[in-house]
Amino acid sequence: MPASTIDIAFGRGHLPVRLPDAARATIIRKRPLPKYADPQAEIRAALAAGGLRRLAKGRDSACILICDITRPVPNHLFLRPMIEDIAASGIPLDRITVLVATGLHRPNEGDELAELVGDRWVLDHVRVENHFARNDDDHVDLGVTRGRGVPVRLDRRFVAAGLRIATGLVEPHFMAGWSGGRKVVAPGVAHHTTIRTFHSARFMEDPLAVQCNLVGNPLHEEQLEIVGMLGEVHALNTVIDEDRDLVFVSFGEIIASHLQAVEFVAAATAIPVGRQFATVVTSAAGYPLDKTYYQTVKGMVTPLDILAPGGTLIIASECSEGIGSPEFAAAQARLVALGPERFLATLTAKSLAEVDEWQTEMQLKPMRLGRVQLYTTGLDAAGRGITAVEMIADVGAAIAASIARHADPDVAVIPEGPYVVPLRGGGSVS
Repeated sequence: MPASTIDIAFGRGHLPVRLPDAARATIIRKRPLPKYADPQAEIRAALAAGGLRRLAKGRDSACILICDITRPVPNHLFLRPMIEDIAASGIPLDRITVLVATGLHRPNEGDELAELVGDRWVLDHVRVENHFARNDDDHVDLGVTRGRGVPVRLDRRFVAAGLRIATGLVEPHFMAGWSGGRKVVAPGVAHHTTIRTFHSARFMEDPLAVQCNLVGNPLHEEQLEIVGMLGEVHALNTVIDEDRDLVFVSFGEIIASHLQAVEFVAAATAIPVGRQFATVVTSAAGYPLDKTYYQTVKGMVTPLDILAPGGTLIIASECSEGIGSPEFAAAQARLVALGPERFLATLTAKSLAEVDEWQTEMQLKPMRLGRVQLYTTGLDAAGRGITAVEMIADVGAAIAASIARHADPDVAVIPEGPYVVPLRGGGSVS
């Protein structure tokens, strides 16, 4: 069989991966979804069907949540028509705030904020601000959830708004089941104590806190309760294809809108493969998700259902901004120093996780199952030293070595990384 080259997502482009002659490759992609011929017309139709102008009438202010730079949400398509509809219903532009739902990520400012918003008109006509989870005075205390006692403190700009709208992208999420909808509220604009409770070991180690699952997922259930504590919230949820083109949009009550998008995308994203592989090659989905090693961990966790025990997981991620936050770097350093078992033991007694150590905890999952290898161009020597995985200089050579090591020529390749969920069996999603 002649060698072939497969492009996988990497940075703002693709990384050509040359497969060795011996490889028998199974390429795992989303099922094709029809692109919208006129995305803006579809957005305006969704806003009209959901009654945005009617909802905005008689309100004194509006707050629109958008995801931060780590998500490729098509804000440039929907923010202006949404704001125009709200303003046409009587809310002055100076009473409309676009709030970047950073969670505990860093703020998006300057050129990066302009890239995130994607429309100069929006920046010129309304306030666009970042959420800061560590600023105590920025939050309103709403009590604790009945289900699991999560303290609920949310950004007062969103809580106090007359009209509250969350926007986002619905895609598989390795802990919350699916991104978008209620997740943009919490952890998106939550206080650090809310976020750190969500990400403590009692949630992270729950077997139902996995991608594509909402039934019994403790994160999802707490997020639903938090939205209920807020009262009326609406949402615009989008789905994009592998080319980052819009294929679905819904607008309405936040839970219903989110479930519509989940129902649309689930069958195209969760792909039954029918077997496991000793060699799995994947990506961190390219820019913007692969800007840091912190986000790269998602690409390691998503394909675990098809990685054979003791197998080799090879992931490519640019990591153009390096390792991630200082807190995540500290957690990774502890993992290297302590080893996986002792590191996990330090987490289980905590009711509040340390900031960003939950991503290190998630990295334990692929490390328990097999061997993890990373190709990157963005990490310096210090960053490489605390990944706790094996560094490789060439993906094709690593595939050839894995085939020889396992005496198995079958290789699974997932070009779009964590945006595609391969399933060993027929599988189901909810």
